Amino acid sequence: MSDHDHHHSHFHDAHGGHAHAPANFGRAFAIGIVLNTAFVAVEAGYGLISNSTALLADAGHNLSDVLGLALAWAASVLSRRAPTDRLTYGLRNTSILAALLNAILLLIACGAIALEAVQRLISPEPVASVTVMVVAAIGIVINGFTAWLFASGRKGDLNIRGAYLHMAADAAISAGVVAVGLAMLLTGWLWIDPLASLIIVAVIVWGTWGLLRESTAMSLAGVPAAVDPGAVRDYLSGLSGVASIHDLHIWPMSTTETALTAHLVIPAGHPGDAFLVETCRHLHDRFGIGHATLQIEINPAMACMLESDHGARGRDDALRAPA
Repeated sequence: MSDHDHHHSHFHDAHGGHAHAPANFGRAFAIGIVLNTAFVAVEAGYGLISNSTALLADAGHNLSDVLGLALAWAASVLSRRAPTDRLTYGLRNTSILAALLNAILLLIACGAIALEAVQRLISPEPVASVTVMVVAAIGIVINGFTAWLFASGRKGDLNIRGAYLHMAADAAISAGVVAVGLAMLLTGWLWIDPLASLIIVAVIVWGTWGLLRESTAMSLAGVPAAVDPGAVRDYLSGLSGVASIHDLHIWPMSTTETALTAHLVIPAGHPGDAFLVETCRHLHDRFGIGHATLQIEINPAMACMLESDHGARGRDDALRAPA
């Protein structure tokens, strides 16, 4: 009879929380939503006054960003909800869904701007260049400041990264509108505006594509891009006494937390709790995996019911998120 032992461990940081728990950006979300909602109203109003379709299109884009910020904030709050009997991980995955929807919203907004730009290339219209420049300059300040509020969390949390990209993209668009307004004022060339808009859209799509791919892979329980599943497998296989490893799974619990399960075949017998605790600690320190569950199997001749389905390395690697 084979002997099975399960060990589950999740580590905490020096402040008592999970090592990969998301930081609280509630104030940043609140400030960003208030500032950008006010700016949308101002920009849309002056867009009508100055007959600037560029300002009106940018106002619509900014409105989508306000919705994106609200979505990311809601996910940030929901991800802290305590687990229940039915939702045993709580609502951590909402941060992944928010990052995915944020990427989709941003690409939709880019599509709308691109459509408007093409129409204006075909039929250019005169605009009040000075008004456009002033309003867009205000947008640089507001969007740049909001992006700065999220800058510190953009590398460790995909949800926060989505919010940051939204605001940084808006600041870039506003800067482009200022430059375009100045160029039109000096040359009178109306085609500069839609052409610059298409260039800005291309830059935003290029930056957003990675967010879309990564958030899609994470929503499918793919291995987070920051984790090398081959390196994890090699580490576990190389542990003292481990004859083989199977049923290895690595998946994101949220945009900041990663979980792992694995079956280790150790014919010499159970290595003891110290071995399991130390292994989980190394998984945390080396790979950023804070929630690890290990099952020990003693008799290699007694096949695990999961081994035939999940033993192949390729199946684990296939779910790895693109870097």
